[in-house]
Amino acid sequence: MGKQKKTYDFSGYATKVGIKCSDGRTILQDAFAHCDGKKVPLVYQHLHNDPKNVLGHAVLENRPDGVYAYCSLNNTEAGKTAKALVQHGDISALSIYANSLVQKSSNVIHGVIREVSLVLSGANPEAYIDNLAFEHSDGSITTDESEAFICAGAIIHDGIEIPEVSDNQDSSEESISHADDKKDPEDQKTVGEVFDTLNEEQKTVVYTMIAQALETQDGEDEDEEKEDVKHSNIKGDETMKKNIFDKDSAATEVKGLSRADLRSIFNDARQSQSTLKNAFLAHGYESISDALADYEHQDEVLAHAATYGIDNIGYLFPDARTTTNTPQFIKRDTEWVSKVFGAAKHVPFSRIKTVLADITADEARARGYIKGNEKADEVITLLKRTTDPQTVYKKQKLDRDDIVDITDFDVVVWLRMEMRMMLEEEIARAQLVGDGRLSSSDDKIKEDKIRPIATDDAIYTIEIQIPTTATTAQMIDEIIKGRKQYKGTGTPAFYTTPDVNGDMLLLKDTTGRRLYNTEADLAAGIRAREIIEVPVMENKVVVLTPATVSETGLQKRLVGISVNMTDYSLGADKGGSISMFDDFDIDFNQFKYLIETRCSGALTMPHSAIAYWKLETIPKLG
Repeated sequence: MGKQKKTYDFSGYATKVGIKCSDGRTILQDAFAHCDGKKVPLVYQHLHNDPKNVLGHAVLENRPDGVYAYCSLNNTEAGKTAKALVQHGDISALSIYANSLVQKSSNVIHGVIREVSLVLSGANPEAYIDNLAFEHSDGSITTDESEAFICAGAIIHDGIEIPEVSDNQDSSEESISHADDKKDPEDQKTVGEVFDTLNEEQKTVVYTMIAQALETQDGEDEDEEKEDVKHSNIKGDETMKKNIFDKDSAATEVKGLSRADLRSIFNDARQSQSTLKNAFLAHGYESISDALADYEHQDEVLAHAATYGIDNIGYLFPDARTTTNTPQFIKRDTEWVSKVFGAAKHVPFSRIKTVLADITADEARARGYIKGNEKADEVITLLKRTTDPQTVYKKQKLDRDDIVDITDFDVVVWLRMEMRMMLEEEIARAQLVGDGRLSSSDDKIKEDKIRPIATDDAIYTIEIQIPTTATTAQMIDEIIKGRKQYKGTGTPAFYTTPDVNGDMLLLKDTTGRRLYNTEADLAAGIRAREIIEVPVMENKVVVLTPATVSETGLQKRLVGISVNMTDYSLGADKGGSISMFDDFDIDFNQFKYLIETRCSGALTMPHSAIAYWKLETIPKLG
């Protein structure tokens, strides 16, 4: 859009396609296409009960990757308050209210957006306003056209009935699936639990099997049973009845339901023409599965099931089911990504230039004048740095046959989600510490294109070295003392490794009491806004002097970075923002997918970051 007449105050994605909402639904491409150009109210926190909560309006723009909202605030007290909160960055999340939803399985294919809301916290921590276009005091307009690096907010259904396009899936099956999601996949099912999963027809087969087993064993157990009865008659009924819910019972205690007891239950059911369930209830068992769990020979009966009329009885058992709709990712902790990649300042140009004027020298100071002396001119030294863009991408492919055959979930949406997640993590890693690849690697994200904060020039990142012998308490002292050198915006966050954060939290006083009870206490102690654990910072070392056979070496290990990511700019020209492409290879019947961005990144404010390194010795070689 470039520079234009002001028509809105801020903008951002109201919703993004392919992102799973908090209620399990996924919005598909063009689900809200008919809302393109629509003007809807801009509301605070979806509060519809008071007209004072209407802050202005939003004009919707349908895009291939979601619905973008251009928001204008009114001149009411609420609108003015909202403007101040947005400008200051106190509120940055957007959310939508939509109804008349139509879905296919869990995918939303149609709906009507009724309003857009400013919210304190969206359904996803990555959802935020990406563009401010408030008028400056001089009347000029600054418009940001960069990509919205956010995820969709939640769809608020508010009790509205949502029509379902069934796709031959009945509601009972879906309910069972939800119930399964709540089970721990690590739990091992008991015989009773497995039995409860069978339908009535399958249970009848098992009853018959057990009855046949008992009849077969009548002859061989008759004497033994008579002996048991005799013993029982001597001292009264001493048959041990085990409560299967009593976890304190001795491990050697036998189960209380004998063959004779179970045979009696089956006989009662036959003679009374009652149901087998009622027969078990009459003998003191609340359910059939409780009785089977109490049966002392259950393993023997199941082991010999094939000899009692049904081969491969396991075929009747229900199939195993996954506990989630989609495969779960085995991945690193990525909660920090949104606080690096998402928190950076996104600018609508890819070549970032900073021009600094160094006025710290003595020559730049104001001077006293003595009559008759010549006045000295000040010479200001200018410093310039330019950061050019680089393309960062991720590529995948899928056979069309596989896409068609996978019916349990949308594998393409799932794959796109993975590609987006991994791209953002890689850029965030490059922003903080670099991508870690060798300089000679063809896959290297060059450090003069996306500049790592940890190793940036001393004008931008102050380096503080912590002695080798320093304890954790002494390291905290160095962090606190170094904080005075920070000249960035506001209060910085402290990015560190899980190990370093854990060591600081575990510090104790002389009486054994922890010095910091919470991370918030620790953050306040080191003068940081918050502490953010970044696993990829682990093992970030720089060798200062390599070890030899006769001499020890020296290296420095990164322990933390203090920075406010608003001082770090990510730039992308129009068309260089994050984009998804797909293509079909007719020769190999494959779909190919590509996600890429062409961007640059760098700190733009002097002394806006502090990198803390701990010195370490490297043992001699050999």
